[in-house]
Amino acid sequence: MSKIEIACFNPESAIIAFENGADRIELCSGLSEGGTTPDFESTKSLREKINIPIFVMIRPRGGDFTYSDTEFEQMKTDLTALKLLNVDGFVFGILDENDEVNKAQNKILIELASPLPCTFHRAFDRANGLEESLEKVIECGFTTILTSGQKPNVSEGKENLKKLVALSNGRIEILVGGGLRSSNIEGIREATKAGYFHSSAITDGGSFANPDEVVALKNK
Repeated sequence: MSKIEIACFNPESAIIAFENGADRIELCSGLSEGGTTPDFESTKSLREKINIPIFVMIRPRGGDFTYSDTEFEQMKTDLTALKLLNVDGFVFGILDENDEVNKAQNKILIELASPLPCTFHRAFDRANGLEESLEKVIECGFTTILTSGQKPNVSEGKENLKKLVALSNGRIEILVGGGLRSSNIEGIREATKAGYFHSSAITDGGSFANPDEVVALKNK
């Protein structure tokens, strides 16, 4: 049975996703920046209101995925604090200055998050090499990769996504996301054979998930 994760940039959107059948929430803030770390209080409040898994983004700013020492310390501090809120997992991804997966820093965050699972987010789509990056992410200990197949969106990346699902061979979940909507999810699912899908379900250019879109994604 395929599952759907909804990327939510505020608690209100997460409530909409929860009430309309989402299997999991990716909670972040900073919609215009593509997702950043949500604040402690809104995460705490949301955890008290919904009982489906919440995976929390750990990303100190928008832009690239190579972080200064200060930013990395902030990521460690944020993860440690948010872990106390009974969340279900974390979402992050660090590259080095050559756009290679930064195994050392990612492993440190995974150890801090343990025993909670971690998703390597779409920094994967900026990383050098499809197969090489897949293996490095697996070596780090991530349980999931959120990706559009190293292309701008899932429609353009579906051949790479199909390849990633095959190469992963059950060692890691390939979470398909990036331009995914109810209008294309059936074709993408058929092409890739993936089992988990990711969308913001925002259809009007606003900041909230569209309830009808969440239902449509889930039904398809």
